[in-house]
Amino acid sequence: MSAQCNLIVDSCCDLPFSVVDREGVSLIRFPFLFGEEEHLDDLGQSMPSHEFFGRMRAGEQPTTAQVSIPAFTQAFEDAARSGVPAVYLSFSSGLSGSYDVATIVHDQVKERYPDFELHIVDTKLASVAEALLVYEAIRQRDKGLTAAQLAAWAEEARYFVNALFMVDDLDSLRRGGRIPDSVAYAGSKLDVKPLLTIGIDGKLSLKGVARGRKKAVKQLVEYYFERRDADNPSQDVVTGHADCPKDMERLHDLIAKQDENVLFMDSFIGPVIGSHVGPDMLAIVFWGRDRREDLSVADRIARKVKGA
Repeated sequence: MSAQCNLIVDSCCDLPFSVVDREGVSLIRFPFLFGEEEHLDDLGQSMPSHEFFGRMRAGEQPTTAQVSIPAFTQAFEDAARSGVPAVYLSFSSGLSGSYDVATIVHDQVKERYPDFELHIVDTKLASVAEALLVYEAIRQRDKGLTAAQLAAWAEEARYFVNALFMVDDLDSLRRGGRIPDSVAYAGSKLDVKPLLTIGIDGKLSLKGVARGRKKAVKQLVEYYFERRDADNPSQDVVTGHADCPKDMERLHDLIAKQDENVLFMDSFIGPVIGSHVGPDMLAIVFWGRDRREDLSVADRIARKVKGA
């Protein structure tokens, strides 16, 4: 039976390459640079995570860029020529302008291929949080969802992806403009390990702090048990790390002590996300509570007024 839907994903999902390396799934590669040396994020095939973060630890400071117009054009034209409707699950618009570029290119390609059906979904997620949505989207596609159905599924499902990230410090995020200077300054002065989450607007926000990495790992565990899906508690959990495997093992052990039925899917933080969080980031992602319910009453009213 031929597929009803093809998927386009981008490398900011930080999934193992083997997960996306399948028929009907294409990968858009984000660029990153060490000085003038440009690379494409291919999910660790050409530059393993340990090598990338080793260079950061040695003092190199990588930079990132948006996906180029030609790269999007190639991906969308390939999809159009296949004749199969497609869905592109995009890296958060709250962290990159690539989503906006994708919508512009889509309109251009549509002029040349008027019958092309492409749905672009702003996941409002990043890294292993995006990974969980993409991973399940592949499963839903394989179960037979059409492109329109899969896009509608993703636009709702993204709000049930719960994620908490521990970073070693906030300086890399500050340099990349992902958090305000004031937040980074406060974190450095307090000598704490910041805990970040992703808001429903797709931007990073400071969720809390912990004194030391061991306490931070415990807070990741507490966050999971507090917010996981109560109707299906023993489920897939995505854990990701930026070259700190021992911390990830400890995270697994602490969760398994309370629920030995949890299945972990491990992933490495890739170079695009890694450029902004630095080495030693640790993350846990899972299906859990609707994050829209976390909004204050005032924010819920504002959201309703905007029709969001």
